[in-house]
Amino acid sequence: MSRSIRSGIKGGAEAVPFSKSTLNNGIRVVSEIHQNTLAVAIGIWVIAGTRDESADQAGISHFLEHLTFKGTRKRSAYQLAKALEEVGGELNAHTTREYTCYHALVLKDHWKRAVEILADLVSNMDLKEPHFQLEKSVVLQEFSSSFENHEDHINDEFLMRAYKGHSLGMPILGTESTLLRFTRKDILKYYKKCYVGNRILVSCAGPVGHEELVKEVSRHLGKKPAGDSFSGRKKPYFHSFADMIEKPIDQAHLLIGLPTGKFNDSLRFEAFIVNALLGGGMTSKLFQSVREKKGLTYTIYSSLNTFTDTGLLTIYASVENENLKAVVNTILKSIEEIKRKGISSHHLKLFKTQVIGSILLGSEDVENRMMSLGINEMVLQRYKPVQDVIDEIENVSTQSVMQFIDKYFQLNRFGGLLLGSNLQTHRAWWDKINTN
Repeated sequence: MSRSIRSGIKGGAEAVPFSKSTLNNGIRVVSEIHQNTLAVAIGIWVIAGTRDESADQAGISHFLEHLTFKGTRKRSAYQLAKALEEVGGELNAHTTREYTCYHALVLKDHWKRAVEILADLVSNMDLKEPHFQLEKSVVLQEFSSSFENHEDHINDEFLMRAYKGHSLGMPILGTESTLLRFTRKDILKYYKKCYVGNRILVSCAGPVGHEELVKEVSRHLGKKPAGDSFSGRKKPYFHSFADMIEKPIDQAHLLIGLPTGKFNDSLRFEAFIVNALLGGGMTSKLFQSVREKKGLTYTIYSSLNTFTDTGLLTIYASVENENLKAVVNTILKSIEEIKRKGISSHHLKLFKTQVIGSILLGSEDVENRMMSLGINEMVLQRYKPVQDVIDEIENVSTQSVMQFIDKYFQLNRFGGLLLGSNLQTHRAWWDKINTN
């Protein structure tokens, strides 16, 4: 049995039928019907991510995601890989700081197979000791790869400092020491606790009827225990800092971040516009001033990172050591200029069009829609059609952008991190950047 709601809500240029049902064990099922495609995207979301881990569990959500693919009571690892690949489909998963998502992309003739495979992964893990130890070796190699990816490395180090003492700041991979301490019993206990009805939702986009979808989900996941209700999370506090890490590499890497609003912040779409203005593309202030006009770096951009209860606007650049101070000064001047002047009507129109175009292009992809359905249900507990998002962006004004800037561009409250070699020559001015 399940409870259902339905709506035919305008999305883009045509009505997209949306439905939501809840099974008796708490599993939520959300779907959009897209008739003019051969593809179906399905995701099973588990509300278990890095921020739900204790200090001695750091990395367990990500490690568990790896282990589910080592085999179930029905299939070997090879059989899992083959099940969708043999029909031209894709099977994958990813872990974030707030959830784990198992997802598949298949032709419409094979969507029932995809549901069954995904359900198998989140219900029937068969963790054999040899596989457990072997996958530890694989993840240890992933640690090395992440460390050598300087962009990933500086982002992890930044979050550890910005959210010091809070699990949201821990790397998704955890630490090598916690990984090595994990036992098979630890993993099975976490699987049993988190992979339960009240922490699971299913999202689907494609030419699939909702009633059929619910029937298949109920068939494969309906007997799953409901488990304890998800009790919520503790909001992190943002710590200002200016730090540097010595690493023997050719270029310096820079990350500057400001705390902003959560995913559902009332000024969320103003944040989209400000990010586009600051460093979201080739027409942004930072790209034009730092790269095009001054030629100080090849890579510079800003990103908006939102969570259920907080957010960050970050600026990343890879820089030759001798250009580091000039790049930092240009970034700070750009932030100060935006804070002082806000956004012009011309730029507001430009970046509204840019953001809306990106959203509409994404809405043509069933995988993107499946992801949006899942995230909106997890965070908002409601449906957010594409047209509603576009309408909200259209309602952004120069005044509301200024509200966002006044609220979140606190120049005495940001974090800054340098990663590179011979950084001590920059120590004097770098230590002062967030105290001026």
